[in-house]
Amino acid sequence: MRVLLPDNSELELPDGATGLDAARAIGPKLAEQAVLLRSNGTVQDLRLPLRDGQQIQILTTRDKDDPDALYVLRHSTAHLLAEAVRRLYPGVKIAIGPPIENGFYYDFEFPQPIREEDLPRIEAEIQRELDEGRAWERREVAADEAKRFFAEQGEDYKVELVDTAEGEISVYVQGEFTDLCRGPHLQDSRPIKAVKLTGLAGAYWRGNERNTQLTRIYGTAFYSKEDLEAHLARLEEARKRDHRRLGPQLDLFHFDDLAPGMPLWHPKGMAIWNALEDLRRRENARRGYDEVKTPLMWDVELWHRSGHWEKYRDNLFLVPHGETTFGLKPMNCPGHMLLFASRLRSYRELPLRFAEAAPLHRDEATGTLHGLLRVRHITQDDAHVFCTEEQIEHEIDEMFDYVGFVYDRFGVRELAHAELATRPENKLGSDEQWDYTESVLRAALERQGIPYRVMEGEGAFYGPKIDLFMDDAVGRPWQMGTIQVDGQQPARLGCTYMGADNQEHTPYVLHRALFGSLERFIGILIEHYAGAFPLWLAPVQVRVIPVGEDHRAAAAEVRVKLENAGFRLDLDERDETVGRRIRDAELEKIPKVIVFGDRESAESLAVRDRGGGQYTASLADLVRELATL
Repeated sequence: MRVLLPDNSELELPDGATGLDAARAIGPKLAEQAVLLRSNGTVQDLRLPLRDGQQIQILTTRDKDDPDALYVLRHSTAHLLAEAVRRLYPGVKIAIGPPIENGFYYDFEFPQPIREEDLPRIEAEIQRELDEGRAWERREVAADEAKRFFAEQGEDYKVELVDTAEGEISVYVQGEFTDLCRGPHLQDSRPIKAVKLTGLAGAYWRGNERNTQLTRIYGTAFYSKEDLEAHLARLEEARKRDHRRLGPQLDLFHFDDLAPGMPLWHPKGMAIWNALEDLRRRENARRGYDEVKTPLMWDVELWHRSGHWEKYRDNLFLVPHGETTFGLKPMNCPGHMLLFASRLRSYRELPLRFAEAAPLHRDEATGTLHGLLRVRHITQDDAHVFCTEEQIEHEIDEMFDYVGFVYDRFGVRELAHAELATRPENKLGSDEQWDYTESVLRAALERQGIPYRVMEGEGAFYGPKIDLFMDDAVGRPWQMGTIQVDGQQPARLGCTYMGADNQEHTPYVLHRALFGSLERFIGILIEHYAGAFPLWLAPVQVRVIPVGEDHRAAAAEVRVKLENAGFRLDLDERDETVGRRIRDAELEKIPKVIVFGDRESAESLAVRDRGGGQYTASLADLVRELATL
């Protein structure tokens, strides 16, 4: 048989040859350094046989920054973690341990709880395994044999995984430890040069809170110690920027166990929220959007009619009422369509743009909640544009213009990347309809010159979508904005307009959100700015510090004049030293501080910038300066 190499040359191999055989045929050095095979965008274990005509790329230890090369290294390290835990904690049961973004984890059921202080001991055991050396052997086994083996080991979770597995059963053997796994894995442990266990968390078996709660151990691994050190430095910077820490520290929000996944916003947090809302409302009005308001909950019949019930029923908060069941809305689109359908529209009214930043509720699994970035109480800057087919292109271009304006306003354009999500298996409508709506979004991305990747089968059941993602402080992507083309729900919910031909037609609906959710957007902003917001967005823009009691009245007058000019201020009259109060303002990341003492007046104010810069300005000049920031 022949396989195709990256340079388009062909390599002839005997039938049944593996990726490792291909590496040996190219050269012994390549075979020694090979860690993984990539074929048509998917990864494959080096031990698996190749197909005639298959395109292959062999990754080696030299590809240390390649995500797939790191994936296989971390997957193998996760197995070393499982072996180490079994050796140190007799009676432990092991569950699953995949590689993830920036590392790996493994879930365990420990006989007794462990603590963060136990991680160095486990890490030392992994290092002992590395010093001894490990090689991975892949074996295909019958399901009955695998179940019998893991049952004898007391590994109940592995037995359950065998029961629910589809296709062939494979295990990997490393020394005296055998794990159920599809792979891929390294040839041996020599490429693993640096390992760090990074934390503990609780995790329900298979993500279901009705199942046993397991202990999840997180870690990471690299091909070099230098790469690990650079990663840990990034993690430390991310820790400083983590919105879950900065939010309470800066008095923006907090969470309470009585409302899990639902933030409580403090006055300073609401100042940021209202700045986003002011921007949203102002720009919506300028761009021809009409504000609407729809009910917080609906009879579940609406979700049946719209098509959401089958997909979202597990995420709905249901409220029984007499013989009827209501659901707190997880999205606005069906309500907006009922609003459109409340009367027959004319083509002259289109495009009709409805906007609503409404509270939504989604029953996210407890284990997936993550500060402001994944919550159960969501406020989307939602909008739905009802338009004709001929208007779609212009409306989408206008949405991208709006997206660019918003992201530039916050300086986050470089954080954003796009995905085009195409038809899922449970789609509504014909393939011809989806061919059209997908082509519309693909053409829009190419017209805008926006790089994107295609996510096959990830579209909404009613239409394809462009999802805009941003990375948090540790590089994890979160979906923010979205633009979607919907040719299905409008017909299901009775949306029609009278065309120029005096016939009724069904409009297209373009779904769009730019912030995505205000909660998530604020979480990303906190990490992006590390809590040091630009002046226009800062909860407290200026703090006035009177030096002594005799200066409080004059300092209060400065505060009132700046507040009357439209700025957010506070007055620090505490009986602390001036130096202490200035340091506290720095810790609270307040952009401007005015220190008012014997020498200060409305014509000569002592102003300090966040970060330590100092200058003198009149009150009038300061007002003009602040207005430009």
